[in-house]
Amino acid sequence: MSRSNHPPLLFAVCLALLMSGCASAGPAAIERRIARVERGLLADQGDPLWKRVPLSDRMAHYNVPGVSIAVVDDFEIEWAKGYGLLEAGRDEPVTPDTLFQAASVGKPVVAAAALRLVEEGLLELDQNVNDGLVSWQVPENEFTVQEEVTLRRLLSHSAGTTVGGFRGYAQGEALPTLQQILDGEYPANSEPIRVVAVPGAQYAYSGGGYVIVQQLIMDVTGTPLPGVIAETVLEPVGMAQSTFEAPLPNDLASEAARGHWPDGQPIAGGWHRYPEMGSGASLWSTPSDLACFGIEIMRAYRGESDRLLSQDTARAMLSRQTPDGIAGYGLGFGLAEEGTPRFHFIHDGGNEGYRCVFVVYPELGRGAVIMTNGHLGDGLRREILNSISVEYSLVSDLTLVYTLVVLGLVVVGVGALVWWRRRGSA
Repeated sequence: MSRSNHPPLLFAVCLALLMSGCASAGPAAIERRIARVERGLLADQGDPLWKRVPLSDRMAHYNVPGVSIAVVDDFEIEWAKGYGLLEAGRDEPVTPDTLFQAASVGKPVVAAAALRLVEEGLLELDQNVNDGLVSWQVPENEFTVQEEVTLRRLLSHSAGTTVGGFRGYAQGEALPTLQQILDGEYPANSEPIRVVAVPGAQYAYSGGGYVIVQQLIMDVTGTPLPGVIAETVLEPVGMAQSTFEAPLPNDLASEAARGHWPDGQPIAGGWHRYPEMGSGASLWSTPSDLACFGIEIMRAYRGESDRLLSQDTARAMLSRQTPDGIAGYGLGFGLAEEGTPRFHFIHDGGNEGYRCVFVVYPELGRGAVIMTNGHLGDGLRREILNSISVEYSLVSDLTLVYTLVVLGLVVVGVGALVWWRRRGSA
């Protein structure tokens, strides 16, 4: 983090640096960091000290029973911790091993699996996907005759495909086949996945495009998607607690946090099921597993590991693929602050009753994963991330400066009032 070194602010800056601590100082310093994160939630990163609030208060405010957090520093998981309950009204606590639905945070995992297949020669980034699709084909129309739907465009949400996301299927509802989802046929509860814009012309977030990737991967490998992802990503990275299986296997159900509606009530049956695996919606994971994934992407990007991807592929994954002037998106990740030391790749996710976020800074070796089991978890995860970002110098922390400025104004005001009264009585 770059901090102002302007002389009048020197004291405030030094104090802020002392407060930020150092992970290498040992467990006690890490515990102090955790405590500051827990009591330092911020609606906005620049809020003054007196606006910081405890995590427990904000969980209650948003009706979120459970939260799990993993924080990365110096390319390692520095700490992971669970808060609250698996289900409102019950006693089982959230732990670092508790499973949450990762929702669209699973998209980069799917993208990494596809890129592994590219490296193995089974897929090509810039080939018409219909050349590899066997069980189903992208319907041709006036847009596809101008440009082709390619894997690169699907992974970067620039293929012109429809269906932003999926609501899943409640327990007891019939599950559609993959082809029924692609064509929007009953019992699918989403529209047909079609091309409605010239591929490559614009960015438009499309979970539907990733379902096409799901079908493509299955057709070229002859293997269900969960097995391919386990072999290409989960096992190499060591994500031992994660699975794309849908429905969730019975032996894992006891480890899973139940989803909750905005009023804090549990979802009937615990959660919705998502056969739209390619969209990432079916991924069950932990913040620690996803943090390990982020660390591997960072190390590949820096040329320090090829366990998951080569450096060239990782750099392509974290390079803008979308047209200039619109949202920065790579091959599976959103991109921010490109070309700066604070460059980071990010993805959030939201299934019915779950909200989470994943953010990693490859130049700094830092990052965080936050998972919640509440439908209103968007606000909570943002406030937690603000607290982590300030504590770990991912943003410029000027809250102490603001506080000292306000205190200075108060002192000046009181001094002026005393002077005025003395002058009036003279």
